[in-house]
Amino acid sequence: MTVEPSVAPNSRDGARDDARSKDRDHPPTPAPRPAPAARPRRSRLPWARAALGIAGIAIIATASVFLVHHEPPRQKPRVAAPAPSLPDAEARRQLQAGFAALDLKVPVGVAIVPVGGGGVPILLGDQEPQDAWSTIKVPLALAAERRNGENRTETKAVIDSDNRSARLLTRSLGTPAEATAAVTDVLREGGDRGTVVQPAADDGEWPHLGETTWTLTDSAVWTAHLPCMPGSEHVLDLMAHVAPTQDWGLNKIPGDRTAVKGGWGVDEGDEGYLVRQIGLITLNDGKRVAVSMSAHEPKMTFDAGAIALNTVGHWLGDNLNLLPGGSCPGAGG
Repeated sequence: MTVEPSVAPNSRDGARDDARSKDRDHPPTPAPRPAPAARPRRSRLPWARAALGIAGIAIIATASVFLVHHEPPRQKPRVAAPAPSLPDAEARRQLQAGFAALDLKVPVGVAIVPVGGGGVPILLGDQEPQDAWSTIKVPLALAAERRNGENRTETKAVIDSDNRSARLLTRSLGTPAEATAAVTDVLREGGDRGTVVQPAADDGEWPHLGETTWTLTDSAVWTAHLPCMPGSEHVLDLMAHVAPTQDWGLNKIPGDRTAVKGGWGVDEGDEGYLVRQIGLITLNDGKRVAVSMSAHEPKMTFDAGAIALNTVGHWLGDNLNLLPGGSCPGAGG
């Protein structure tokens, strides 16, 4: 059972991240990542010279009304030439050995699955099942966008991890039972066969989805299928432009090759923060891999958890050639 912290995090005491909170999450603020590019606006066509006559002016003015705003395609991350890949068994062995050698101050768990699924997930470290916290906002956002279209509430829920926005998205899915069913359907579609989404409360209120237990394996499998799910492009773009409150963990890998969503909160039983993250990494050959990771121990601060996940992020970035990349069936990734 979890409760939200009474204070926003600072350099000493961690973060707020519960669907029950009406405030924004406020963990320490690292350097900001670039926000999504604003759509360019075409300048209005210049008026015709007076010599063209009144008729020419009218035609040009009318045509200018129908100018269309075009958004340029998003640039793919710059990637280096792919390094020779190792056999799966040897890469797995090296990852296990490298993770064991990390100087981690708190227990950390990692699950790694190639995009598109397939194979056995690579599991490292602590695999204790934990609450989803705000990582559940990604399947929630996808379910809500399919029902309501793209909107500012979805953007704030993912980029800013805004809890009030997440509550509005939950309510937009219908009754409390319908909201639970909608998020469950999205999880099943993404290959997560076992997660039981937090049901509606006995008082008829909408469920606190962040209290859903989401294992590292199930969340990594689902994240690996996310790019292959219809209509996921916008959610993935939001994850690629999260605010500084979530700029840690996998985002420590250089090269604008990650898309992430963080989650964090306090366990009322041991007063320690759980800090977790799901995300995608684009590898040097253009394939992608999904990662889910978490850090937790009794009385742990948010900062301690974020630092531990930063260490793992740097380590993964140094070992991209060992990660099992994949792509969506019938597509390039």
